[in-house]
Amino acid sequence: MPLPQTRPVPPEPAEPLLHDLPPIRFEGGMVAVRLAVRRTEDNLWRARLHFAQAGGEFERMTAEIFCATSEQDLWQAVRDLRDHHLRDLYRSLIA
Repeated sequence: MPLPQTRPVPPEPAEPLLHDLPPIRFEGGMVAVRLAVRRTEDNLWRARLHFAQAGGEFERMTAEIFCATSEQDLWQAVRDLRDHHLRDLYRSLIA
């Protein structure tokens, strides 16, 4: 008698790892920038940015705007961002 087919339970998506990036200057103050990176169940690398004003008054985050097939490609996309891009992203989150 054949054994019943069982489907493996898909693994839970990995918890994101937070990486500190250089802070940005915004309207005379410093804003901390962190990148939350995770690997999904379909083996894609995804990440979002977290912004926090000095003193930790509040935190804003983007959607998972980074997506790559390898971790190296994801980090290359992050390195390609310039300060003015990060400031514009932050400005869009607090408006």
